[in-house]
Amino acid sequence: MNDFGQSVHQTLGDDLKSEAVQTIQVNLGLLCNLSCRHCHVEASPKRTEIMTWETIQSVLRLAEALPQARVDLTGGAPELNPFFRQFVDILCDMGHTVQVRTNLTVFFEAGQADTPDFLASRGVHLVASLPCYLDDNVDNQRGSGVYKRSIAALRRLNVLGYGQQQNLPLNLVYNPGGAFLPPDQPTLEETYRKELKERFEVDFTRLLTITNMPMGRFLKDLQRDGEAENYKSLLEDNCNRETLDGLMCRHQICIAWDGFLADCDFNSTLGYSLSGNLPKHIDDVEAEKLKGRTIVTGDHCFGCTAGCGSSCGGALVA
Repeated sequence: MNDFGQSVHQTLGDDLKSEAVQTIQVNLGLLCNLSCRHCHVEASPKRTEIMTWETIQSVLRLAEALPQARVDLTGGAPELNPFFRQFVDILCDMGHTVQVRTNLTVFFEAGQADTPDFLASRGVHLVASLPCYLDDNVDNQRGSGVYKRSIAALRRLNVLGYGQQQNLPLNLVYNPGGAFLPPDQPTLEETYRKELKERFEVDFTRLLTITNMPMGRFLKDLQRDGEAENYKSLLEDNCNRETLDGLMCRHQICIAWDGFLADCDFNSTLGYSLSGNLPKHIDDVEAEKLKGRTIVTGDHCFGCTAGCGSSCGGALVA
């Protein structure tokens, strides 16, 4: 048993178990217009992995069996999947809440100019990456000129009602720019809100702080700087057992671009499939068997429990 699994046993007296699926997270592909330094899936403009329509149809069958679940679309840049709009349309018509994780700059790519209008027309919820409220920090993580384009995209979304109307939430995501934990989420949100409003008249709904995982490009940077072991120790030393109830793996199922099933996006990246005799591919899944499954863990899971915790929905505890 890994160190994280032992920590869970000491706290819960059992393995980590899933509850009812509240979120179906779907990675639509690793193609992206950016190559961010903290990207754990190492998405880029050179990646060719894209979810096919056949696999999307299998996802739709699972969504039909889980009518109350939110569908969370990620990537890469999910908007670059050629079936993105068709997929969103069907999900919305089925009655699902659809959430898209956007890098904002994708709206300036060829054929994407009206994507914000499409998203607003379908009431899609947005989670947008903006790892800092300062220009240089964002451009250092995500590439030259990204901050300027991101602000322009946010202003466009505000015009459409995002971040201002209750039915069009616009949440921003902060990622640390180095080998340290995120600061207090409410305090940082106040700073974001003040800076973006005063400088650009930009509004948003919530700020989500997410810990960088020691994998992908971020791990390579840590290894290059000789900080990998120190960072892993930082995560383990700051393990907060109060975060266990809210861990995202307990409330979701993750589907990779090729239909591979995992408890979370991080497990998917590492190639950790569902436990035991559970199906490994979306074509074979039975929704009723997903509740109560044993979660596959590894030492990377300390990244979700360190400090105030981290999930796709931000911090887990105050």
